[in-house]
Amino acid sequence: MTRLPLMIAVGLPLALPLALGGCALGPDYAGPPKVAGGSSFARGAAAVEAGPVLARWWEVLGDAQLNALVGDALAHSPSVEDAQAKVREAGAVLRQKQASDLPSVAPTLIAAKADLPPFSAGGKRTSLEIYNLGATASWEPDFWGINKRTNEASRASVDRAKAQLADAQVSLSAQVAQAYVNLRDAQGRQAMVAQVVALRQQALDLIRQRQGAGVATLADVARAEGDMRSAMAQTAPLRAQVEVAMNQLAVLTGKAPGELDAALAPAKPLPVLPARVAVGDPAELIARRPDVRAAERLLAGNTAQIGATRGKLMPRLSFTGILGMGSSSLSSIVDPATAAYGILPQLKWSGLDWGKGKATVAQAKAQRDSAEAQYRRAVLAALEDAESSLSRFGAARERLMQLEAGEATARTNAGLGAQRVSAGTSSKLEQTERDAQVLQAAITSAQGRAEVVVDYIAIAKALGLGWQG
Repeated sequence: MTRLPLMIAVGLPLALPLALGGCALGPDYAGPPKVAGGSSFARGAAAVEAGPVLARWWEVLGDAQLNALVGDALAHSPSVEDAQAKVREAGAVLRQKQASDLPSVAPTLIAAKADLPPFSAGGKRTSLEIYNLGATASWEPDFWGINKRTNEASRASVDRAKAQLADAQVSLSAQVAQAYVNLRDAQGRQAMVAQVVALRQQALDLIRQRQGAGVATLADVARAEGDMRSAMAQTAPLRAQVEVAMNQLAVLTGKAPGELDAALAPAKPLPVLPARVAVGDPAELIARRPDVRAAERLLAGNTAQIGATRGKLMPRLSFTGILGMGSSSLSSIVDPATAAYGILPQLKWSGLDWGKGKATVAQAKAQRDSAEAQYRRAVLAALEDAESSLSRFGAARERLMQLEAGEATARTNAGLGAQRVSAGTSSKLEQTERDAQVLQAAITSAQGRAEVVVDYIAIAKALGLGWQG
């Protein structure tokens, strides 16, 4: 083993980077591109307003059970746990890449014992023992910023994984809220449909009595029975909607279907929105939307990969250092007098690769261009999502106003009819029909209220609300 002066062995690898200087090949990331467009978000202005918006947007609905379900889902949902694991994985990759800047050291210990045959006739066998303690170190100075760009890309991957975690939280909170609204809506309509069925049965009984008295026809009976069957036909879909919603809520909170049935089975009122809700500055919120941030971090990482790929085409210098001490006795293995050390510089350059390196750089550039297109698409999709959700919300509020006005008219008509029944100028059968119409109007209004809440949930999701830092 070659012995070199200690100053040369230690000083050479440290002096070369200072002499050559470090430079990271470009391009440098200058931020995401500006996406033309934007919006005034005028649609739905009658129902929304500027102002501070809650990240925990579901609390606006004022339902303690919904708040508990969302909190449980964010803590225990497999989708969130999967995203959290990906954040940890990306962090581990980053630490691994950062360690590439440091020399790698591999200590070695060799112990060998040999029993050699005699070298001549009549000679004696010879025993030989060899012990060696040493270490091998290797290091490649980052002259062209390969490690710097690789670390930059890895940090972008960590940020992207965090944004994807936030996106999972946004989607999950919206899914829980929507399933909960569907549950309470179906339960409320179930009770009203049961009342309609009872009224239709009462009307059928009255018409059958009339038919027996000869003042109603079989056609009247058939028509009344058809009305009752139509009312009864609404019960099965609502029962299925209740069961589906409870199963969805169980799975979203990390439980098996059926585990929440006992807690969710008692009917409760549908969550109610205030007269106006604040959405803050939609354009600013969209810039913070997790899927948009994830797309931007992908663009940043792919930009850094171009520099790393370019650096690999340049001449690269690495050093391998060897230190060892040997002895024929284990007790004297650590003896400075037997120490030997050396350093081996190595220059590598894939200059003649028949265009392979240039093709690799072109591939990295294409991936960067693809990431930029994905970012622009994510921003445009977010703008469209926000515009559409605000429009649907405003339209749903207007529709609900008309439905509630229609329900009020039906109730007024039923009240006037009840007075006529008391005065003997209207029949009980006619009043039964008017009461059924009130309930049908109430069912339609309940669906309209649920639609408004669901559209509010869509706004929160479109604006990227619901993720926790």
